[in-house]
Amino acid sequence: MDSLHQRRKLNTAHGKLETPLLFPVRNVGKRHKDNTPEYTSEIPELGVGMVNARAIREHDDLWGSIHSGSTLRSEMGVPEDTILFADSGGFDFRDGGVSLDTTPEETLETQRRIGADIYGTVDIPLSTDRRNKVNNERISENIEHALTASDKHEGDALLYASVHGYNPDTVRNGIHYLEEHGDFDGYALGSLVPIRTDYERVTKVILAARRATEKPLHVYGLGGIVYQPLLLYLGVDTFDSTSFIRSAGKRNYLVPGFGGTELHTIESLDRLPCACPVCGARSLDEVRAKRSLLTRHNLWALVTELRRFRYMIESEQDIESYLDLRFEGNSVTKRAYRLAKQQVRGLT
Repeated sequence: MDSLHQRRKLNTAHGKLETPLLFPVRNVGKRHKDNTPEYTSEIPELGVGMVNARAIREHDDLWGSIHSGSTLRSEMGVPEDTILFADSGGFDFRDGGVSLDTTPEETLETQRRIGADIYGTVDIPLSTDRRNKVNNERISENIEHALTASDKHEGDALLYASVHGYNPDTVRNGIHYLEEHGDFDGYALGSLVPIRTDYERVTKVILAARRATEKPLHVYGLGGIVYQPLLLYLGVDTFDSTSFIRSAGKRNYLVPGFGGTELHTIESLDRLPCACPVCGARSLDEVRAKRSLLTRHNLWALVTELRRFRYMIESEQDIESYLDLRFEGNSVTKRAYRLAKQQVRGLT
């Protein structure tokens, strides 16, 4: 059980990554200039970001600037040593979105040109209405896209194969097949956001992936305040999230152990229950008045959760005892954790 919880050091072209780690999703490409609040210089371990390769390539002005010699990092306004994970933009191809309009070769070239450190292979999300024929076709296509990328990939960037499946056996077999026929530095699980409330299925799929490979495992899109402790418990190395921005847009204040609280429901407090650099010296009214402050606090909340878990690993504390307390205050997450613990222990 303890083998699920590892600390890794990954070498990239722009520096070393220490896991477990959150990749905040950047708006660059879809909303250029990048309007994601600055955090890379404020939060020591977050000199990182997740970007959408397709969105960057489709933004004419941004793509033109990069072709003219500008770097993506300068366009984002972040230090040049910021470590970037570039996915293929697969979420754009979900049901109701656009049709697949890229190839593994084109995506690799985009990822290379923007100077990404980790490449996610071209992927098409699964259908959420459980159309088995359609999903089986997409699973096969994603495997083929990954193998093509493996054949064509050159350079020092890490290549993660994007893997999809709503059945543990499908995910396990897919990773085993990719391990045998391709050359990948890690794996990235997709299609889980639409089924995120089905905790039992999601945790079974993640655990199957974790047990199928010893290489780094990333989960797309599930790095919010509720899911992050579950991902860490299941041995996920890295994950990405937009929750710090989306929650702030709804004026939700994230608190580890409690989830999100709408600030308009809090009236009598002068100070918020957090000592992060945003909240420590500011009143409730000051934080509530500025979305940018709330966004930055929410990111600190996610990092606080991450730091606590890292501490538990390094100090060789009983992780399950900590999480038993961590999830006690929320019936939904408590049930999800209980299901995850049963699976980790092999009881289900």
